[in-house]
Amino acid sequence: MEHRVESIPNGKRIAMSGRLTFADHATFRSLIAVLEEPGMKICVFDLSAVEFVDSAAMGMLLLARDKAVGRNVQITLKGAQGPVRSIMEVAKFGNLFTMEN
Repeated sequence: MEHRVESIPNGKRIAMSGRLTFADHATFRSLIAVLEEPGMKICVFDLSAVEFVDSAAMGMLLLARDKAVGRNVQITLKGAQGPVRSIMEVAKFGNLFTMEN
């Protein structure tokens, strides 16, 4: 997985690309550390360039959600397409996250 973190009003946008798998666990945990920054209200995970997620990746997104809930930060999953969107729909991530096209 490649990634880029950008500041947005009241938060951060984390753009990811490639494959998001268990191999990215350590990197992902360092990325969600942004949720602890002062003034964080929103964190957008831009998944528009992610082509594959495994079950560990889904778990990592849930870890981010759990951390965000405790800090009153809104998590948005943006741009998931194709098989990535399908797996998120099957897992009912729309019930757990704000999802945008």
